[in-house]
Amino acid sequence: TVTVVNKVITVDFGTGIVCLDGRTRSGKLIYDFSTSASGAMFYRNPGFIMKVSSQNYVVEGYAINIINKTITNTTPPTIPSGTNPGTNLTWAITANVSITRPNGGTISWTCSRTKELINTSDSLCYRGQNLHIIWSLAKVKLNGTTTGTNANNETFSATATNLVRDFSCSPVTLRPMRHPFISGTLVYTPGSRPTRTIDFGTGTCDALATLTINNRTFSITL
Repeated sequence: TVTVVNKVITVDFGTGIVCLDGRTRSGKLIYDFSTSASGAMFYRNPGFIMKVSSQNYVVEGYAINIINKTITNTTPPTIPSGTNPGTNLTWAITANVSITRPNGGTISWTCSRTKELINTSDSLCYRGQNLHIIWSLAKVKLNGTTTGTNANNETFSATATNLVRDFSCSPVTLRPMRHPFISGTLVYTPGSRPTRTIDFGTGTCDALATLTINNRTFSITL
């Protein structure tokens, strides 16, 4: 449901629906972009601000409470309106979310990260400010940090460095709408235990990564 006057979009999954990625969702997600800069009506527009919240939102039995989440388009306002603008679209994202598992225990986390459309120069993906982005062709890069508490009430922290997701890459045929990271690293520290480093590779479209703990490295499948 789109309320143009109030600049609010509500996505209602009802009491349960199987989505294209194979996951079952129910409840609502609300997207409010009423505080965007003048003329910034779309996600691709510099100055666009979107606040995300949830109502009884459940994914595969996991109850997800989006306490607050804000996405701000930080692309320079002087970006040309046409294709291949000479700079990549960028966004800043902050969030505070709690997740209650179906078998008990609650995960909470906050994050601050940046998102970059690294193939903004691809005119098949980014077609200028007047047309929507073709996300199935997008390549995005994430950088940032997060902290929180896991389901065992243990604190954790993580740092993402140049994580790249290619939305044209779907290496797991049974889940064609899932797109794993294909490069970059995630450094994760659970409480006082040793830090884990996940390396997603150098850009090959696969579901493989390496996990390093205490100078021991293991190959893993995502």
